[in-house]
Amino acid sequence: MALEITDANFEEMVLKSDKPVMVDFWAAWCGPCRMVGPIIDQISEEYEGKALVGKVDVDANQEFAAKYGVRNIPTVLVFQNGEVVGRQVGVAPKNAYTDAIDGLL
Repeated sequence: MALEITDANFEEMVLKSDKPVMVDFWAAWCGPCRMVGPIIDQISEEYEGKALVGKVDVDANQEFAAKYGVRNIPTVLVFQNGEVVGRQVGVAPKNAYTDAIDGLL
């Protein structure tokens, strides 16, 4: 399962990570988000130890969604060394997400 990332732990888990981090910004009411969720969970398991994969519920955690200009969900951001290095808005095939991580490993 993907990690639960909140406004309180975002800086520690994402921005200070020494590994690439994939963050899925989602909400429970969002139909397309429910399509992406299982893909993100699979990626989390497959990349365990190599990259961090987590989810931010934008209804409960709006600070970093606003900071990174997340206006539509699902939006998946990829971070390396505290910087956004990839962005996927909307539903995409699994390889669109894994290719973003693979390019950083």
